[in-house]
Amino acid sequence: MKSSVKITAIVIIFVLVIAMIPVSIMARETVYYGSTDTKTVREIQTKLKNWGYYEGEVDGKFGYLTETAVKEFQRKNGLKVDGKVGNQTFAALGMPTGSSSGSSSGSTSSSSGGSSGGESKDVMMLARCVNGEARGEPYAGQVAVAAVILNRVEHSDFPDTVSSVIYQSGAFDAVMDGQINLTPSDSAIRAAKDALNGWDPTGGAIYYYNPRTATNQWIRTRPIITTIGQHVFCE
Repeated sequence: MKSSVKITAIVIIFVLVIAMIPVSIMARETVYYGSTDTKTVREIQTKLKNWGYYEGEVDGKFGYLTETAVKEFQRKNGLKVDGKVGNQTFAALGMPTGSSSGSSSGSTSSSSGGSSGGESKDVMMLARCVNGEARGEPYAGQVAVAAVILNRVEHSDFPDTVSSVIYQSGAFDAVMDGQINLTPSDSAIRAAKDALNGWDPTGGAIYYYNPRTATNQWIRTRPIITTIGQHVFCE
């Protein structure tokens, strides 16, 4: 009798201890086609839609379009292409995995979430430039500055690496006035990751300027694509 009472007490204590463990340190469940975790699916859809992978409605339903978008994202980021969002894909999306062991595949464009330690060289380089050039701008404007840098990397008229584009002579005020050396904010780091993952709010711009402060008359002749915050983005 005493033995059974002790066992029952141990079981109750164990259940209570498990219940007290923060959700953030427990493994996050994989979501996939047909999953009913609408809150998580909405967050996934929103990120993929912002980055141009997902074209459907953000409705929290993990259907064919969401699965297809996840596969394309996985393919671009060097992950296992199975359409399921597990630890590695959560990390590449910048979403907490709930497990300290979860990480991305290590590709430049899929750095794991979080703003401290382990960030790729390109993420931090972009983040420092974004911090210096677009501090105080709306979040989309910070992503836009990072996107311009990446668009230049792909453009034949500019150098072909992130660092060489940023440090091209006279290209960015943040380099000339030393703000490139400031510690980037969390939002600047997230903006760098979002741009690396494919979000381009500028629609392909390779230049931008603040019309209130720009003294270069040539830049004002460039065809304008869009305006975000205080910056005009152009071809």
